[in-house]
Amino acid sequence: MARIAVIGAGMGSLATAARLATGGHQVVVHERAASHGGAVGRFAEGGFAFDTGPGLLLLPAVYRDLFVKTGRESLEATVGLTQADPASRHLFADGTEVSLPNASRSGVIEALDAAFGPGSGVRWSDVLARARQAWEATRRPLLEEAVGNAPVPAADPYPAVARRGLFRRGAPSLARVAAAELGDPRLAALLESYPVDYGLDPRTVPGSAAVLPYLEATFGVWYVRGGLRALADAVYERCLARQVEFRFGVAVTGLLAKDGRAAGVELADGSRSEADLVVAGAPLPALIAAGVLPAGPGGPAAGPGPSGEPGRCTVHMALRGARPAGTAHRTVVHAADREGALDWVFAPGDRHRGALGAAAADAGDPLAGRITVTVLRPDDPELRPDDAHEALTLTATVPRHAPGGGRPVDGTVDWAAPGAAEGFAARMVAVAEAAVPSLRERELWRRVRTPADTERETGAPGGSVPAPALAGAEGALLRPANRSALPGLYVVGGWAHPGGGLPHAGMAGAIVADLIAGGPGGSR
Repeated sequence: MARIAVIGAGMGSLATAARLATGGHQVVVHERAASHGGAVGRFAEGGFAFDTGPGLLLLPAVYRDLFVKTGRESLEATVGLTQADPASRHLFADGTEVSLPNASRSGVIEALDAAFGPGSGVRWSDVLARARQAWEATRRPLLEEAVGNAPVPAADPYPAVARRGLFRRGAPSLARVAAAELGDPRLAALLESYPVDYGLDPRTVPGSAAVLPYLEATFGVWYVRGGLRALADAVYERCLARQVEFRFGVAVTGLLAKDGRAAGVELADGSRSEADLVVAGAPLPALIAAGVLPAGPGGPAAGPGPSGEPGRCTVHMALRGARPAGTAHRTVVHAADREGALDWVFAPGDRHRGALGAAAADAGDPLAGRITVTVLRPDDPELRPDDAHEALTLTATVPRHAPGGGRPVDGTVDWAAPGAAEGFAARMVAVAEAAVPSLRERELWRRVRTPADTERETGAPGGSVPAPALAGAEGALLRPANRSALPGLYVVGGWAHPGGGLPHAGMAGAIVADLIAGGPGGSR
């Protein structure tokens, strides 16, 4: 059996380590931070606790498979897993609201018809039916198999409906699909909100991005009791049970090579950890920029992937007063100015990027109506001091961080600039009051996390959050293969195949473990 060094203790690394150790390998994980989980972190203060990363889980079957393959206890025997119902609630600027039942096609059709008028539900359902065709065409090559095992469709696999000359100049973007096939701008905003949540511009991503709402509608939306950090803890404990060794608090600074193949890692304390194989699970762009991994033909590419991916701004709020019965776990408050909201996040030349420090109450605020906010209100006693209080989290997709950001050329924001984080958080809270009446009156305190914090804590460049791989766009949304050009070096994590997201991190572990075992790469 091999000695294997793993760089980073994010979810992709943990999933890989657990599988490799179960196969009898000697696995050592090197993590620069003091704890495991990567972006799946936790912030706790005064009896309140919050997820600092994702708040809901998709495709739990990926982690069910991980626990089945690595031990006796199943996923459900290890963590409390429940469906979030409704899957989401949506509020629009004209006062319309709709709650989408979890994994219920008929329920969603009925809810959309009631909110937007007869026929709305069928139009939405028809889009997801076409998204199913894209999913079936890409499920194996983009999620379940190693790069090259199954062909990725060269063209966008979403079968857009062509009418009156539309789409004859090539595959349409998801925004064009929404406008042509849904009609109602509120339905279009609903469809577009899914890629935006992953940091993708619906005006440029192909129609295949419709698989993102399809996955939620088909496989459901799930919550882990204690927050998603409890899932990271469970995978970490499974690694320990399989005798994985963890070395925290020392960064990897270099890759050892011998006879033309990876042979271990160099550490910041000057020591070396020799190994037969290396799995890099930390953000690839950061590892390459720091010289840890080779660039070019000798190592993994930093792309292709989308460039300049956005990050997230998160506001954790401790509230007085109980969470009302029947409150939706997730509510999306949509921006009144859809196009302006997309421009602020994705358009490099948007002139309002430097206005974050302005007073949120200012009637001339250039960001007014241009922010979409997701409100997460889990009904979980483990996250609050008692039933007379509530732990609430607000999130928004925002431009990535760069010192001195706000330049039109690169589409960044300096989130560390005085007043930037606090000013934007105040705007988010004001927007969220549409979903949580008297929110500011209930507030005990708030803590703000921006892409600058994400970059500092995880190493992700600019605090970017990597999106999952998607077909179409001439391959621009694909990720580097898990087996590097350098023999003995493998890569996992959001910047490697199959891209970002908790299910994708789990599948990367299955793919790499199978490749190292001599298989084709995949969960078998």
